[in-house]
Amino acid sequence: MTGNLETFQEELAASGFPPLVNKLAGAGFRGRIATRDLGPLRLVSLDTPASACVGRERDASGGDMLAVKVMARGRTRIEQGRGDIELGPADLVLLDPTRTLRFESTAAAHVTILVPRRELRIRPAEIDRLIGVRIDGSHGPGALVSVLARGAARSATAFREAEALRSAAAVVELITVALESRLGDGQPAPDERLRDRIAGYIEARLADPELSPPAIAAAHHISVRRLHKLFEDQPLTVAALIRRRRLERCRAELTGSGRTVTAVAARWGFPDPTHFSKLFTTTYGYNPRALVTSNRARTTRTRTAGQEQDGGHQSR
Repeated sequence: MTGNLETFQEELAASGFPPLVNKLAGAGFRGRIATRDLGPLRLVSLDTPASACVGRERDASGGDMLAVKVMARGRTRIEQGRGDIELGPADLVLLDPTRTLRFESTAAAHVTILVPRRELRIRPAEIDRLIGVRIDGSHGPGALVSVLARGAARSATAFREAEALRSAAAVVELITVALESRLGDGQPAPDERLRDRIAGYIEARLADPELSPPAIAAAHHISVRRLHKLFEDQPLTVAALIRRRRLERCRAELTGSGRTVTAVAARWGFPDPTHFSKLFTTTYGYNPRALVTSNRARTTRTRTAGQEQDGGHQSR
């Protein structure tokens, strides 16, 4: 979509970005924005004229998303976190939409990937170290993320749902590798790196009915005993992690998809609806059917409010 400054900012806010004040924008401002979802990720392609923007700090209570900005064309100078950085074509940076942000750019094209914090599986203290740090997009894992981000922004609509979820998991895994490569001496120990790779493997295959500790161990060329030992000091065992992540996917899908409880449960590895319902209720404290009912009621209220508002506009 191409539009003037007001339309552009409205579309930007609707895509999940914080409010930005553009100090260079005038009456002739024209920007292009396109938004696509890839599983839990949101990809926002922007094509903008020369800009100088400020985004103020906002309430962190709703800040469950981080932003990975990838340059495609032009140059941008960004100030957030550790200081000023300059990005050229293909470079990327991790940003926190809840924090104060300043940037100046030439006419530029860039892709921003909005990623749920929990998907990255990087400790909060390490995320703080990575905010505002330039990642070279010309080689190494940064180059892979850069190429994938620009390609996915163009083709994400061609994915089936299951393909989108698995592809998103792969993109998140590469982003994590690219970010961790900038931690230097703070790199995790070998066991932690292996555990993180296994967590990424699990995430990418949650819909696979064959996913199990023996299958995971075989795929990583380790014994089942070694696999369990890797997770013995973690909050969840391997099997519990698979179960919890599948339940989280079920809850997310039941909240917004309109599909039946039985269909969603089967899709994420719970073929017995009664067992799934008991497990879901024990985990979250409410029945999955109650979630579906609540979601339908909320959708109905939203539609009714929209119709009443449209009717009010027409009456004027």
